[in-house]
Amino acid sequence: MSDRTVLVVAHTGRAEAVRSAQLVIGRLAEAGIAVRALEGEAEDLGCPGMVEVWPRTPAAAQGVEVVIVLGGDGTLLRSADLARPAGAPLLGVNLGHVGFLAEAEREDLATTVDRVIERRYDVEERMTIDVVVRRNGSVTGTTWALNEATVEKAERQRMLELVVEIDGRPLSHWGCDGVVMATPTGSTAYAFSAGGPVVWPEVEAMLVVPISAHALFARPLMVSPRSAVAIEVQPDTPGAVLWCDGARTLDLPPGARVEVRRGERPVRLARLHLTPFTDRLVTKFGLPVAGWRGRPRTSGQPARRPVPGREAL
Repeated sequence: MSDRTVLVVAHTGRAEAVRSAQLVIGRLAEAGIAVRALEGEAEDLGCPGMVEVWPRTPAAAQGVEVVIVLGGDGTLLRSADLARPAGAPLLGVNLGHVGFLAEAEREDLATTVDRVIERRYDVEERMTIDVVVRRNGSVTGTTWALNEATVEKAERQRMLELVVEIDGRPLSHWGCDGVVMATPTGSTAYAFSAGGPVVWPEVEAMLVVPISAHALFARPLMVSPRSAVAIEVQPDTPGAVLWCDGARTLDLPPGARVEVRRGERPVRLARLHLTPFTDRLVTKFGLPVAGWRGRPRTSGQPARRPVPGREAL
């Protein structure tokens, strides 16, 4: 029996993800590494005898060295639900569009697997948020998020009436479509689309971003990671919905209260390249950098690195 185990998770609704997963499983098996796959996916991968089939629960990631995720950011976020309790690092291979959370692209798949086999990767921790929902003082639900927790209106034709609280003090009353509470990792996701700032991953903070708020003071906020943020759904407003990472949802009746704090458990991400976050932004968003010259070099200094995917300027 191998003393090393890898969990492979794939978006099996895509033929490309199935082919990629088969390549990954084959290379890992050849290297003598045990491979796990999830129930409901193992059959679609068609690798009988090469994988251990596990139920889709956090137990599937218990004791694994790394979780290789083949798909887009949505697939990786769903996989984080399995990996976070076990503390297993996630290594995403982007088969989607932007793929901001992914570490590797589809054309680098073979090299990515070799790096795992050779244990040539680093692991970084990303801040999460824990969410508690209360009504009439009683807890009615708990959940968490890596990217964001969003309070949204359940009825399209009517806006929500919400009161925002920071550290136990009321901040403002917003008539709005909702509020996004995001981590730095989630600053490039829903919060970004709602007009929030991009936050570098190493910055520890929480974002509060109103969605289409009818209010004089409705700017995106960045608060301390030690802060407690609460959103109160007013009794005379329609019901709302809480979404976490676009996957976990809870209904919020009028009078519900959503409390958000820094999560007790981070999500661990495997990194193959220590790429500056600035370069990741330029590459993923296709930002124009023509004309950049950089700081003038003095004698003996190394040459400037070209921006990934761009010609040296």
